[in-house]
Amino acid sequence: MKKEEVISRFREVAKNPYAYLRKLKADTGKQMIGSTCAFTPEEFILAAGAHPFRIFGESESLSGADAHIQAYGCSMVRGMLEDGLSGKLDFLDGVVFPHACDSIQRLSDIWRLNIKSLHFDVLLPVKLDSPLAKNYFFKVLHRFQKDLEKALGVEITEEALKEAIVLMNNMRRRLIRLYELQSEKPGILSGADLSAIVKASMVMEKQEVTALLDVVLNTLESQSWPGEKIKRILISGSVCSHPDIYQMIEAKGAVVVWDDLCSGSRYFEGLADEEKSPVEAIAGRFTERYVCPAKHLGVKFQMDNLKKLVKEHKIDGILFMLLKFCEPFSFDYPDIKTELEKMEIPFLLVEMDRHNEVDEQMRTRIDTMLEIL
Repeated sequence: MKKEEVISRFREVAKNPYAYLRKLKADTGKQMIGSTCAFTPEEFILAAGAHPFRIFGESESLSGADAHIQAYGCSMVRGMLEDGLSGKLDFLDGVVFPHACDSIQRLSDIWRLNIKSLHFDVLLPVKLDSPLAKNYFFKVLHRFQKDLEKALGVEITEEALKEAIVLMNNMRRRLIRLYELQSEKPGILSGADLSAIVKASMVMEKQEVTALLDVVLNTLESQSWPGEKIKRILISGSVCSHPDIYQMIEAKGAVVVWDDLCSGSRYFEGLADEEKSPVEAIAGRFTERYVCPAKHLGVKFQMDNLKKLVKEHKIDGILFMLLKFCEPFSFDYPDIKTELEKMEIPFLLVEMDRHNEVDEQMRTRIDTMLEIL
């Protein structure tokens, strides 16, 4: 396959992920285990012989979900519930609910009461950087392993877990390199294509993703780049599900060269140590990598990470994408804003609903920031 064909494949899956998953289940007979957060330890699902995938909330209307969750609830969570209630996830066998934020914890309870599927809660510690939290995390992962084994009627061996870790690491390395190339050669991929590749990677079989990424990387590594001066943008926040945002940025002569989104780099950041025992390696990755504000490491940690990204990728401006009513990110933003003002780097807060289109007011604000740059 050529690079263009591969990217088209990623776009197709990103646009209609559930069609891909239905076909995969029909072709392989694998059980489909959905996840609601980037804190899901997918290696255990793979080692159990099942297929892990991210539930995005693809439904346009939220009428069913609104009967269970207030309208000022997180639109991502309401969208996932709508998919479950509407039958869009009729191929689903089970769902993993990592206890990351309050909204996902409440979604777990509502889902259990209203949708028939296997149900797995992963009760993560709130604070990840203490010895007690690490020991607790080990026990949580062992419990998740036992729950999967019982529900799926399988034994998850240490060897299978090691193979799953290698498989996930291989995919993560390629996604990391893809982002590095976008930073080294800004615009070598469109932001919309880069976003589609990451989204599709959360859905597709990991072996297929790895093989397709090799094609893209081999082409991009050798592809010439004019080296033109271009404004470099970092997107920060929770998720960015609107390709229009990337197109707006590129229309103004700027490029998104990195992000710290859970729909972006936070999904694949950090590798599990293949030399350690599997559970220790998986726990180590989750506790050592950059984490979202739903887990407590303090505002200084968030700022240190932003400063590191700004320096490493020569960032000219930052766009904060915040989902309305997403409390963990909203709580941190005032302190981050104060620190960024001290750094004198241009930034813009964009608050939006997962299911709303980019309106003219938002377009004008983004255009204004880019013109200032």
